[in-house]
Amino acid sequence: MRTRLLPLLIVLMAGVLLALGFPLAGSLAAARQQTVVVDRIDDTARFAAIAQYVTESGPGSDERRATLQGELTRYHDVYGIRAGVYHRDGTAMAAAPRGWAVPEEGELRRAFREALLGRRSHDPPQVWPWQDDPRLAVASPVVRDGDVVAVVVTDSPTGQLCSGILYGWLLIAVGECAAMLLAVGAAFRLTGWVLKPVRVLDAAAHDIATGRLTSRVAASGGPPELRRLARSFNEMADHVEEVLEQQRAFVADASHQLRNPLAALLLRIDLLALELPEGNEEIASVRTEGKRLARVLDGLLDLALAEHASADLRLTDIGRLAAERVAAWRPLAEERGVRLTGRGPAAVTAWADPVALSSALDAVIDNALKFTPAGETVTVGAAASGDASRIVVADRGPGLTDEELDRVGDRFWRSGRHQNVKGSGLGLSVCRSLLAAGGGSIAFAHNDPCGLCVTLTVPRTAPEGAGAAGTAP
Repeated sequence: MRTRLLPLLIVLMAGVLLALGFPLAGSLAAARQQTVVVDRIDDTARFAAIAQYVTESGPGSDERRATLQGELTRYHDVYGIRAGVYHRDGTAMAAAPRGWAVPEEGELRRAFREALLGRRSHDPPQVWPWQDDPRLAVASPVVRDGDVVAVVVTDSPTGQLCSGILYGWLLIAVGECAAMLLAVGAAFRLTGWVLKPVRVLDAAAHDIATGRLTSRVAASGGPPELRRLARSFNEMADHVEEVLEQQRAFVADASHQLRNPLAALLLRIDLLALELPEGNEEIASVRTEGKRLARVLDGLLDLALAEHASADLRLTDIGRLAAERVAAWRPLAEERGVRLTGRGPAAVTAWADPVALSSALDAVIDNALKFTPAGETVTVGAAASGDASRIVVADRGPGLTDEELDRVGDRFWRSGRHQNVKGSGLGLSVCRSLLAAGGGSIAFAHNDPCGLCVTLTVPRTAPEGAGAAGTAP
């Protein structure tokens, strides 16, 4: 969730910073240009003050014109700015450099015409650093006796202005980057603070889903809404654990309490059988049903104990464990005419409860021997792959259909084709509960060319909180 929330926050913050940065950059460029324009207006106003006393004839006119020309020349030599004073018809009164004239078109001509109307240049077009040799034109009217008699024009290079704008933009970019880094850091802290309770809730929910019902959430951090959610989750987990515990206790108590009356009933049936003729079919049927009910009660008790017991996880050599169970079941297999063989590497390690895994493997091997006809083979193999180790039990029995594979392992379910084989339909359910307590699983598939392939999977990595118990014997 954090990887999805962070990009959203970062994009939003980047959008906000850009939305603020572009107007700020434009405002900076306008402010720097306005400073230059005001300076040029002051210069043109000074030249206009000198030019208003320059006349075409009269005493001292040449001296005033020479003074104006000298001022313009020094201004051009010092600042590199072209400047001139032009009559209304465009002829030069004085200009620096000499011979410079106002072009017929362009921004300079526009400023000249605006000044002829008695207005100073105050808002020339914005100069941008990426423009090709931009110039800044400023003009001021020369007023004598209320009439505009001439115009002072300056044509300034903008290299220094563009450099100043770029420098200001660089400072803005650095500030934006610093703000972005701070925003990203704040986003990491914020998302961590908001999502920490969610991660804890997810871990606790996973623990409960895998059978660790005692897992709870410490509602000590995060927003108030998530703290309330954590408290509600703990209350729900307490209620679920209590209900499941009551259910397990009921199944265990019921199966245990029914065993004594059932044993007494079976004893009375045996006594009754002594009074009836030998080979009576009805008494044999009642005795068979009674024994079946006893097996069901035993299975229910085993299932209740398997669901209630906690796993004692340790590093286990499941290859050796599988070989031991094969050796233990081989005499029964030989008695039934079935070949029980083991294969795979000698040592395959995994984290499992050795007792629970042995019990689950016994249930699977027992099931395979029941349905494998004489002369066929049951193979038990152990292997490691990725982050899990597996024990595969493959038989050559009749197998199951695709619809039956979806139901195998359900409590009390048995295939309609196998009703004559003794069993309660709880063995594989017990096996699944034993494996789930330690983070394992059981899967069923078709065996090629016939039969059933059962895979017991246990993790190879140590679960959280598991101690270094070493390799189980």
